[in-house]
Amino acid sequence: MNAPHLPVLLDEVVEALAIAPGDVVVDGTFGAGGYARAFLAAGAKVTAFDRDPTAARFAADLPAESFTLVCARFSEMDDVLGEGGADGVALDLGVSSMQLDEADRGFSFMRDGPLDMRMSDQGETAADLVNTAEPEDLARILFVYGEEKKSRRIAGAIARRRVQQPFTRTGELADFIEGVLGGRRGAKAHPATRSFQALRIAVNDELAELEAGLVAAERVLKPGGRLAVVTFHSLEDRIVKAFLSERAGRTPGGSRHLPQQEDPRRPSFELAFNGARTAGQVELDANPRARSAKLRAAVRTEAPVWKVAA
Repeated sequence: MNAPHLPVLLDEVVEALAIAPGDVVVDGTFGAGGYARAFLAAGAKVTAFDRDPTAARFAADLPAESFTLVCARFSEMDDVLGEGGADGVALDLGVSSMQLDEADRGFSFMRDGPLDMRMSDQGETAADLVNTAEPEDLARILFVYGEEKKSRRIAGAIARRRVQQPFTRTGELADFIEGVLGGRRGAKAHPATRSFQALRIAVNDELAELEAGLVAAERVLKPGGRLAVVTFHSLEDRIVKAFLSERAGRTPGGSRHLPQQEDPRRPSFELAFNGARTAGQVELDANPRARSAKLRAAVRTEAPVWKVAA
């Protein structure tokens, strides 16, 4: 089956992983298989993860001798491969194009559907969250995960409305938020964009999953193994940047007025390049989704895995 969307920063990710024939590479979010197919073409043996059970339909034509799809979160990669079990790890974060395009999944207000937003088929839906969360909790979610400055106004209005009529549809919620905020007023983005991002992140616990996935990648990579992470919004990118900076020994600490204490832990990563790479104009013209994408990459050192506080 042909992939229904274009993988973002594909050439840059393949280059960052520096795949050699026979390498074991983790595709952290299989999606429609765009990355996995490129890794296989480079001669890798690919273990892909995706918590969305519907992703399996895009793997039917892939070779069983060199490809395995695991229906699980990518944070579980070390449970499957073990410590030092991979030469490369690629994490493509966020929601996939086909999830956005399928109205029944409820990710996008561009196609009216049930207010679901779950990447898997388990757990509470966005409707559950919108209709039951305390107003202050809902406001916090919208502010922290969506960076929505008018989160309290939106949460309060939702709480008052849901008493009379619970929210069940994406279009219904988007129209309501637009009304609360007074329409677009010349803005390019829909007024509900930030709120929908926040609800999706909360429903799928995406930021905690990212943090756990980075730690799992550190554990699963061999010395010399390479990590490539593609993010799509500032919250994700901050987490990846902070993790790699810390693990590479580049995080400043302490006061300039006090003696600096050397971190006894040896750097477990070296940055593959400084900063983040973004899509070029040719890719942007072909795939607008790449506009917000950033790639960060690092190489695993021989240092032990850092202990994570419980």
